[in-house]
Amino acid sequence: MKLLAVDTCAKSCSAAVADGDRILGEVTLRRRETHSRHLMRLVDMVLEIAGVSLADIEAFGVTRGPGSFTGLRIGMSTVKGLALAADRPVVGISSLSALALPLAWTGSLVCAMLDAGKKEVYSATFRCTDGRLPDDGGMPPESVLRPGDLLAEIAEPCIFVGDGVRAYGSMIESRLGRMAQLPSDAQHDIQAASVAQLALIQMRRGALDAVDGLIPRYLRKSDAELSLGMQKGRTS
Repeated sequence: MKLLAVDTCAKSCSAAVADGDRILGEVTLRRRETHSRHLMRLVDMVLEIAGVSLADIEAFGVTRGPGSFTGLRIGMSTVKGLALAADRPVVGISSLSALALPLAWTGSLVCAMLDAGKKEVYSATFRCTDGRLPDDGGMPPESVLRPGDLLAEIAEPCIFVGDGVRAYGSMIESRLGRMAQLPSDAQHDIQAASVAQLALIQMRRGALDAVDGLIPRYLRKSDAELSLGMQKGRTS
């Protein structure tokens, strides 16, 4: 099965094409501009690299969050539009699971963390076994919290991955010392190839998402929602 996977939930933007367990092509870009300027160009590029057309794609995968409010909307609306137009299935994938997947082979505790702004991180901690992430029943909870509160929960050697490490790497090392392992900078970006692999696993389990029911997982309210709530509070 040929699947197109997309991630836009953080500062990087990534697209990949998989054919079963084989990754046919992947393109990842980290730029300051909004992902809406690059995503479809990346999709066109990765389809060309993979040697397939959009008509050949049989399913779609996309990160559903947590992550950037704007980034998630861009990725999910694009993929949902493509899936609807082609009448193909779609699978929403946790951005934190996609971050942790390349490190599952280590068999270590893996903490995936994305910079959430406001001095907070989105995070989930995975205990990997047999080179795999936990299945659905054992998936860890996702949370948004201050990095110091997250580190207070770590009591054993742990690998930290994600752009939250770029923001708080010094704090992680000073608080945890030798218990903290930080991979190379390149691993802190979500790879669409990981999204594709996780989407295929979900599809084999029959865990598809209805296109109209696939919504972002934000974990907290946006600034606009908070502002609206404050305005309602003043007028009530």
